[in-house]
Amino acid sequence: MVDIATRVWNHKWKIDPIVRSLIDTDFYKLLMCQSVFRNKPDTQVTFSLINRTKSIRLADLVDEGELREQLDHIRSLSLTRGESTWLRGNTFYGKRQMFTPAFMEWFENLQLPPYHLEKRDGQYELTFEGSWPEVMLWEIPALAVLMELRGRAVLGEMGRFELQVLYARAMTKLWQKVEQLRNIPDLRLADFGTRRRHSFLWQDWCVQAMTEGLGDRFVGTSNCLIAKNRDMEAIGTNAHELPMVYAALAETDEALAQAPYDVLADWHEEHDGNLRIILPDTYGTKGFLDRAPDWLARWTGIRVDSGDPATGAETAINWWKSRGEDPSEKLVIFSDGLDVDKIIELQAQFAGRVRVSFGWGTMLTNDFKGLTENDALAPFSFVCKAIAANGKPTVKLSDNPNKAMGPEDEIARYKRVFGVGEQVEMEVVV
Repeated sequence: MVDIATRVWNHKWKIDPIVRSLIDTDFYKLLMCQSVFRNKPDTQVTFSLINRTKSIRLADLVDEGELREQLDHIRSLSLTRGESTWLRGNTFYGKRQMFTPAFMEWFENLQLPPYHLEKRDGQYELTFEGSWPEVMLWEIPALAVLMELRGRAVLGEMGRFELQVLYARAMTKLWQKVEQLRNIPDLRLADFGTRRRHSFLWQDWCVQAMTEGLGDRFVGTSNCLIAKNRDMEAIGTNAHELPMVYAALAETDEALAQAPYDVLADWHEEHDGNLRIILPDTYGTKGFLDRAPDWLARWTGIRVDSGDPATGAETAINWWKSRGEDPSEKLVIFSDGLDVDKIIELQAQFAGRVRVSFGWGTMLTNDFKGLTENDALAPFSFVCKAIAANGKPTVKLSDNPNKAMGPEDEIARYKRVFGVGEQVEMEVVV
C-alpha cells in the first residue's frame, strides 16, 4: 500500500501527475459521451469552471504555471492499449461491449481540445470550447486538478512528521465512518468522489478502505481507472449536462418543455436495467414527474441530487404510486451532500419502502475538515458546467435555488415554462 505522506514529502508530487489517464474520470461521463457522440456530435459547447465558494481565492493559492503544466499534461494523454481493451471487452451493468466500436475508435484517437485560462479577482477563469463529445471530457479532470493543486499548496508548507500525522488522522476519521456504516443492514454504497477528491492516491486509498471495511455493501466506484485497477464495478448513469444542453438547443417554449424527456428517450434506446435511472431535478423534480410520460415510470429508479433528499424520495414514491408502480421495487440513489449521519438517517427512513443506494462523494474522498490550521484543507463547492450550446446560454434551476445557474432572464423563462414556483434555499457545502 502506498505511503501517501512519504510520497508527498519525498517528491513534492512531481512523480504524481494529478490526472494520469483519460479514464481517470467518472463512468457516467463516458456513458453520456457515447450518447452525445451518437445523437448530437456536432453541437458546439462552452464549459466553464464555477467556484461557488468565493472565499477560496484559487488564483492566489494555485500557481498558474503549475496549473498550466497539469492541464497540458492532460492534453497529452491518450488511451493505452490496456484501457481500450478494458472498455471494449469488460462487462458493465451486466452488458458486454457497452461501448460501440465506432465510439471506441473515436475515443482511442482523441486529444482533448485546448483550454483558455485567465485570472480575474482572485479566481481562475478556465473555459473549454469545441464539439460537445470532446469538451465534455474536460469537466472531471479540470475539477480534480484545481482541487488537488489547492491541496498541494497547503501540504507544501508542512514538515515530514506533520504530514504523517495529518494522513494518520484522516485515515482514522474515514475508518470511524466505516465502523459506523458497517452496522447498517442492507447498505448499498458507491464512491462518487472523483471530481472533488483530495488526490488520486487518496481516493484510491479510500476505495480500498471501503472495500475491506464494508465488503459487498460497497458496490463500486465511479472512477473508471480505479475500477479497472482494482477489478471492481464502475458505477454511474447520467447527469444534468444532458438536459441542460438539449434545453439550450430548443427553439420554442414547447420544445424546451419537451427537452428533458427527449434526453431520456435517446437514453432509453441505448440502455436498460440499472442504467435507466431518472435524474429529475434539473428544472424541478415535481414538475418533471407530473408531466412525465408513463413509460418513464417503468424505469428502474431515480437519483436524488438536490433539495431535501427525503422530500425528493417521498415525491418519487408518491409519483410511482400514482402511475401504478410498486415503489418497493424501485431504486432511489441519494448523491447530494452526503456524510455518515445523513446516510444512516436516509437508510432508516426508506429501507423497505424502496431499494436504497448511495453515491458518496466529497465527504468520502476529501474529508480533511478540522485537520489543519484555519481548516485550510476543508472541501469547498465548485463545478465545471456547460454554459452555452450553439451560442445559446444553458440554464439549471435545481430543487435548490442556490444551485441555479444561467442568465437571469433565461432563468425566469425556464421557471415559467417548467412551472417552478417558490423554492426552499439550502446551503451548498460541496
